Amino acid sequence: MKKFGIITLMLSIMLVIAACGTDKGDDTKTSSGSDSGDSGKVYKVGIDTTYPPFEFEVDGKYTGIDIDIITAIAKNQGFEIEFDAMDFGGIIPAMQADQLDIAIAGMSITDDRKKVVDFSDPYFDAGLTLVVATKTTDIKGLEDLKGKTVAVKNGTTGAQFALEHESEYGFELVQFDDSPAMFQEVSNGNADALIEDYPVIAYAISQNKLDLQLVGERLNGDQYGIAVLKGKQADVLKQINDGLQDLRDSGEYDKILDKYLAE
Repeated sequence: MKKFGIITLMLSIMLVIAACGTDKGDDTKTSSGSDSGDSGKVYKVGIDTTYPPFEFEVDGKYTGIDIDIITAIAKNQGFEIEFDAMDFGGIIPAMQADQLDIAIAGMSITDDRKKVVDFSDPYFDAGLTLVVATKTTDIKGLEDLKGKTVAVKNGTTGAQFALEHESEYGFELVQFDDSPAMFQEVSNGNADALIEDYPVIAYAISQNKLDLQLVGERLNGDQYGIAVLKGKQADVLKQINDGLQDLRDSGEYDKILDKYLAE
């Protein structure tokens, strides 16, 4: 009886160990990439798909510089992502409401935004530019905007720049929720000019044959960063920076830019 009891006990222990091993395997999610990453972790990423060449939609699929960069970083660092497309102005509020973990949306690194989010290392040098209709000849710079109407996209650094200089240069400001509507407003002559990120408007004009032209020098020297909620995602930010550096070192970063910006 004693020997039988020992054998029974050993069999019971083996069954418990086997069951625990099975449960662990069922709970683990497979993810490609570096072993250093938080394998199986899924992060919600806020994007604005009205922002080519950084983020746009083709045949129901998200594409663009930002999409390719964050996808490559996730693969490199071994975590997974889910995109959540929304108006640009709603991205940071969504992060504050814990609806998003990461934001990549051609977001310029600014002191005001740093009060709310932590930025990655810069991943793109941008800058604002002034844009008018191709038929416009009397606007060459900010000093020519007195009495004019200037269109901007709500929540962007272009909008912030315009607000800061509206009284100085004497123009009237009109804001839009998406870039295409803003472009159309100036093309149709309903607004005299717009302020937009240089790479975005240059790409839009070349790809869509817009009736617009860039005038004057760059208005500033913005840099884009990937954002996480301030003080809450230090580990995620480290993974993003590590992945971004790996992309630069491997040459994959340059390949992504060339895919969308090469002449």
